[in-house]
Amino acid sequence: MANSFPSAGGGNRPGPYQRRNNDPFAAIRRNHRIKVPQVRVISPEGKQLGVLDTPKAVNLALEVGLDLVEVAPNATPPVCRIMDFGKYVYEEQKKQSHSKTTGSRIKEIEFTARIAENDFLTKLRHAEEFLAHGNKVKLRLKFRGRELAHTEIGFAVVKRGLDELAGMGHPDSEPKLLGKQINVMLTPNPVNKRKPKFHHTASHEDSPQDGHHDDHDGAGHAAGA
Repeated sequence: MANSFPSAGGGNRPGPYQRRNNDPFAAIRRNHRIKVPQVRVISPEGKQLGVLDTPKAVNLALEVGLDLVEVAPNATPPVCRIMDFGKYVYEEQKKQSHSKTTGSRIKEIEFTARIAENDFLTKLRHAEEFLAHGNKVKLRLKFRGRELAHTEIGFAVVKRGLDELAGMGHPDSEPKLLGKQINVMLTPNPVNKRKPKFHHTASHEDSPQDGHHDDHDGAGHAAGA
């Protein structure tokens, strides 16, 4: 009877059983994983050391407590740099983390077509604070029921909001009607060109808590009245 169990020692299992390495830096060859006979070497300071036999280049890096890292594998011969690979990975992960954090800093302010004046001004004050702290602000107006038959009212509200916030930010594009809502994204003006209309100064102490207005959390207490 044929043995239906995998052989001892495992090996690479096909299909869903095969483990995947999700480390984006795992594919970067370094030190003894570099198998080509010769490489072009760059010093930690960026100086060209010329083409060296790979074992000699690896030993050169290890002697100073660093790694020989392949940075241009498709070159002839491949280009390698002597560096602290652990530090390189840390710095790259730090950059990626900062990039994700910056990209998520979008605040959302929601209006309605028949918003009361006091609510409208309150929302503009929140939007101005967000722009003052360098956040992008998404203005969103939701139509209710039969209001969709008079979209010009909603566009007028959004247009007024843009005009009131012109000293702090500028729209990335014209307001657009998508389904039952109008959307427009505001990008902060350069710091030296920001002119607050509702606050003489904008400080972190005056600002509402960020988490209450993050795009993924909804508009918090700045939601539509």
